[in-house]
This record gives sequence, structure tokens and C-alpha cells, in this order.
Amino acid sequence: MANEKTEQGKVKFTDVNSLGEFGLIKHLTKNIELYHDSTIMGIGDDAAVIASDATMLTVVSTDMLVEGIHFDLMYSPLKHLGYKSVVVNVSDIYAMNATPKQITVSIAISNKYSVEAMDELYEGIRMACERYNVDLIGGDMTSSPKGMTISITAIGEASKEKIVTRKGASVGDIICVSGQLGGAYLGLQILEREKQLFLDDPDIQPDLDEQKYALGKQLKPEARKDMIEFFEKKEFVPSSMIDISDGLASELFHICEASNVGAYLEEGKIPINQESELLALKFRLDPTTCALNGGEDYELLFTVKPEDLEKVRLMPSVYIIGEIVERKDGVKLHTTGGNIHDIKAQGWNHFEG
Repeated sequence: MANEKTEQGKVKFTDVNSLGEFGLIKHLTKNIELYHDSTIMGIGDDAAVIASDATMLTVVSTDMLVEGIHFDLMYSPLKHLGYKSVVVNVSDIYAMNATPKQITVSIAISNKYSVEAMDELYEGIRMACERYNVDLIGGDMTSSPKGMTISITAIGEASKEKIVTRKGASVGDIICVSGQLGGAYLGLQILEREKQLFLDDPDIQPDLDEQKYALGKQLKPEARKDMIEFFEKKEFVPSSMIDISDGLASELFHICEASNVGAYLEEGKIPINQESELLALKFRLDPTTCALNGGEDYELLFTVKPEDLEKVRLMPSVYIIGEIVERKDGVKLHTTGGNIHDIKAQGWNHFEG
């Protein structure tokens, strides 16, 4: 992308917002070459895949959380933040149908953080390592002029025949999701509302008693380790898979683009928790829109060959929500009212908000 010049001869730079997160990654890495046969998959999926030996693959993913962008310490307890920072990374490993084994943790902090505050953060990290049976094996610690940045790299493994990517979906495959959607986004709306109320009146008491589900989905999400274990037990391998971090619509587009296919979703089959539905209506939001575009649910979106459908039909919390179609048919939502609409990926953009 060559820089344009204005009429005055000055260089006109391109705003990163015009490309968005994934467009910018694609732009910056379009000329990247892979030099080693052991690199099975580089940029473009939930994790990179590296050959370990004749039968096993190593899976590597990294994610960064930046204060003021991904978390707000006015309502995110440090212990919960530490736990969540691990979860969002191991979720990417599970999305490859792999098992996380190790993590590294790198943190940049300003001088406003005490040793006791970091103890709280690392207690959450420790708890997540225990929950997901992963080893903390290293990382880095440095200073920051402002706030906190957490970068975690997760390392996992899978056998060659079990690895799943985004590009395996075929026409006729069934689209499934591992749980209910929209709760994390609505939990964020609650927390932002309470933050604003507190800023307006520090003496006000928070109204959180009836909203524990959504708050839990936002502050302390869980990665779907259980689904990978179910897949193993049923001897089932999805044809494609991705975790839902940026919203159902956005992740479905990733699968469709990688697999060169289209898709349709049945609105009435998109799973939304009853509490989430009531909260959406309370905030004057459309529950389906929250489920499609909310993000941070960390459920697994995957596709199933028709002949394998019986293997997953009775799995706990698996919902059948649509079907893969020809690319020319686009990505559509079949509404409960009988209409058909184009789905637009409007999930979280890290360069906005």
C-alpha cells in the first residue's frame, strides 16, 4: 500500500482503523515467507502449528491484554484478570482440537502497582494453570510508563490426525456451537453502567445480585476443555473450528473465508441464556445481535460432517445452529420471522472503542 500525497505534496498516511485488526495483520504479513518444513501452519488461524515428530504437532498461540483496551481495573479484580488472561490463550489451543501444556507470561507494569497487587494477579494465573493443567514455564517482566499489559503465549500439542483448523468446512457441513452466547457482552454492559453510576455518585450501591451469570461470563470465563475431552471420547474430529472471542458472526466469517464457503444460521437456534435475553431487553438491545456480535464468550464454533452428526447430537451443551453452503450464497441469517438477511461481522475491533 503506497503512501499517497496531498495536493501540498505532504505524505498522506493510512489510518489503521481503515483496515481493522485482521486487515492490518493481513496487510503487514502478506510478504512473510516460511523457511522451515517444520512450520505446518503460520499466521491465519487460532494458533500456529509446528511439527514435533512423525506423529505429534506443537500448537502455539499468543494473546495480549492491554489496560484501558481489554480490561478496566475499576471493575476487574486482579485475581480474575490473571485467570482470564490464561483462559483466553488456552481457548485458542482448544480451538485447534489440541491440549494446552505450557504457558509463558510477560507483563509490563507502571509504578502504580504494588507487590501485593501482582500477588493477586499471579494467584489468578496460578488458579487457571491448575484448572487447565498447564505449566507456567517462563516469561518476562518490565516497566511501563502507564498501566499494565499482559502477554501470554500458550503451547499445546495434538496428533496429526486430530488437529483442526478453520479451513476444513465443506458444503453440507452442519454448524454447531458449544454453549450459549451473548452473556459476556451483556456482563460488560452491566459493569460499564455501574462504573458510570459510581463516577456520578460514589455513594451509590451496585445492583448486581440478579446478574451473576453475565458477570461471571465477562469477569471469569472458562475455556471449553470439556468439549475437547468429549470429542476424544466420541472419537470425533470437527471439520473446522474456531473459538468465539470476537463474536459469532466474525468467527463464522473467518471459517467461511478460510474454507472458501458460505453459511446460513437459523436465528431461532442461536443459543441465548434466559438471563442474557432479559438483560438485552433491559438495555434495549436485540438479544440476537448481542449473540452474533458481542464476543468474549470463548465457546467453540465448529462444523460437522453430516455422517458425524450423531456423534455430537447428544453431547452436553452442543447446539446445531446452521449449515455450510456454497460461497456464492453468502453468509446469511434466517430470521424467526421468515426473512433472510446478510450477516455482517461487527465484532470487537481492537483499534476502536
